[in-house]
Amino acid sequence: MREISAGGVVVFNNAILLLRKFNGDWVLPKGRLERGESPEEAAIREVFEESGTKGNILEYIDKVEYRYRNMKLGRIVQKEVYWYLMETRVMKARPQKSEGFIKAEFVYIDNVESIVRYEDERKIIRKAIEIHRRRGE
Repeated sequence: MREISAGGVVVFNNAILLLRKFNGDWVLPKGRLERGESPEEAAIREVFEESGTKGNILEYIDKVEYRYRNMKLGRIVQKEVYWYLMETRVMKARPQKSEGFIKAEFVYIDNVESIVRYEDERKIIRKAIEIHRRRGE
């Protein structure tokens, strides 16, 4: 089974948008592509749905691949996530509670990597910060 998702590392000045899940994990916004949707379109939509933040894509960061067990189906899923560096003009966010998020917050860029739960997201954040600094934004 294969699943394709997209998400964003959303920057406002020197802060990055993170979402806190009900279990306490801090994550980046991402979600599955809908039928006929490009990864770019999905990233923008998912960031907005999960955080209420309107982001604009600046640059493609990278693709992450991993496997996980879908407990409902009892199958291994091969997941691909396309990540984009995004910017927003307003530091406004609200969590999508129906998806299990209890907080949506912009965190100072130097603190983000240390609180994010998953190593693959930490790697994406490092790449995003490097791109952000290279672009001079």
